[in-house]
Amino acid sequence: MSYHGHTAEIPTIEIRPASGWSALDLGSVWEYRELVYYMVWRDIKVRYKQTALGIGWAVLQPLGSLIVFSLLFGRLAGLPSEGVPYPVFTMAALLPWQLFSNAFSGAANSVTGNAAVIGKVYFPRLIVPIAAVVATIVDFAIALFLLFGLMVWYGVPLRVTLLALPLFALAALVAALAVGLWTAALNVKYRDVRYLLPYALQLWLFVSPVLYSVSLIPDRWRVLYSLNPLVGVIQGFRWALFGGDSPWPLLASSMLVSTVWLIGGLFYFRRAEDEFSDII
Repeated sequence: MSYHGHTAEIPTIEIRPASGWSALDLGSVWEYRELVYYMVWRDIKVRYKQTALGIGWAVLQPLGSLIVFSLLFGRLAGLPSEGVPYPVFTMAALLPWQLFSNAFSGAANSVTGNAAVIGKVYFPRLIVPIAAVVATIVDFAIALFLLFGLMVWYGVPLRVTLLALPLFALAALVAALAVGLWTAALNVKYRDVRYLLPYALQLWLFVSPVLYSVSLIPDRWRVLYSLNPLVGVIQGFRWALFGGDSPWPLLASSMLVSTVWLIGGLFYFRRAEDEFSDII
């Protein structure tokens, strides 16, 4: 097209896919924060819907594990507990472990569990595993009263360092979300993941210092052992409750691993989510 002998230039718009940190589009998660609140509340209600004991399961689950572990590993095996009664020592580790375990399982199954919604409505898919992780805080808070009751029963004094417990709980949730994002995306493509998950968690339990003290790990293996994100978290809980050796070096190592896994998981989940609607 020409006008007075000049050719009109047609502007060219080039659309490029987002790259780097902008590809994560984390701002959209904040824009849909009300949906996060709704999904968290829905997950909490569905978990105990039509159950006779309701939220009582949040206490019975760790209590049942505590009784079995105390009999087998405390009395029969005689594992050391750093001068703390073994039931209290183990319960201090069971709580963060179950917080992590429940959050990880919830995140891993969150996308396939919301297939009907994901296939029909657009929203940032990242909201789904985040909501599943956050919903587990309620069970943790309820079970925390059981731990405090045990401490009073066995005469273990409450310390001011208890104020640090939310920090260690947050570290457990970050670790759960980090591995949960990878697993949630893989679970959509490979349904074998949901069958492998219980076995993976069972193995993870035994390589974490839930039933035993970190002091049983030889010094030459401590650095490698601390690459398990739960090591720093559990040691932090025990330090906050009973004192002892500083957990910060172990926590720093564990958090570094969790952060690397979380960043990688965010990018992998974002790249895989375009196919969720087609596969589900």
